[in-house]
Amino acid sequence: MELEKLCSIIAEALNIDVKEIGEDTAFVDDLGANSLDMFEILVGVEEEFDIELDSEAADRIVSVGDAAEEIKKAME
Repeated sequence: MELEKLCSIIAEALNIDVKEIGEDTAFVDDLGANSLDMFEILVGVEEEFDIELDSEAADRIVSVGDAAEEIKKAME
C-alpha cells in the first residue's frame, strides 16, 4: 500500500496540497474534514485500492495513519 496514493486521494478530495498531509495528520483536527469529505475520501480509497471498508473500519479512521492501517487490513 502506497502512502503517496492515499495522500493524493485525500489532497484531491479536500482540495489541498499533498505536502500538507503526513501519516500523523488528523482528518478533522488538522485538515478540517467533515463527514461528507470523509465519505468522499473513503469512496476514493475503496476504488483506488479495490477494497471495501465496513462502517466499523471507517469509524476507527481518525488520522492518515489509521486509514493506511485499515487499507492494509482490508487488502490481506
